[in-house]
Amino acid sequence: MQAQSSLVHRGSVIMVAGAAIFLVYAIVFFFRALSGEGFELGVATLNGVTPAQLNQLNAAIVPYIAHVHVALAGFIAATAIAVIGLAWFGVRAGAWWALITAVLSPVVGLAVGLPMHYLGRFELDWVGHLGAVYLGTLIFVVGAVMALIGLMRKAPVTV
Repeated sequence: MQAQSSLVHRGSVIMVAGAAIFLVYAIVFFFRALSGEGFELGVATLNGVTPAQLNQLNAAIVPYIAHVHVALAGFIAATAIAVIGLAWFGVRAGAWWALITAVLSPVVGLAVGLPMHYLGRFELDWVGHLGAVYLGTLIFVVGAVMALIGLMRKAPVTV
């Protein structure tokens, strides 16, 4: 029983580390949006058009994009904080509902957000733009699988 509990504990800590990368990404995303440097991480231009050129077309476009990016950074940070709390307090305690919710939340966010990056509508440096997201996801999945194995060994699911 001790080994299973240890696996759940280590898995939940690794989940927290993966989610913390999402939180750091959100913070960088937030400050990048406020700085006016490019559009976002890994996206310096939109098919060769700079923010300054876009701003000449309509002075509201770049502030609007910054507004959307600040809001998105907030939602990424909020999700990361919720997942960190679920993993640290719920998964670590052995709660199935916490593991399911902690996994489901970022899965929904990634399932909605990632496909748009592969439609080829604009150029992006995928390492700079999505590298941290993929790294955080990989670390998070390793922790979630560890916690899942530990929970499955620990005890049957009760409702």
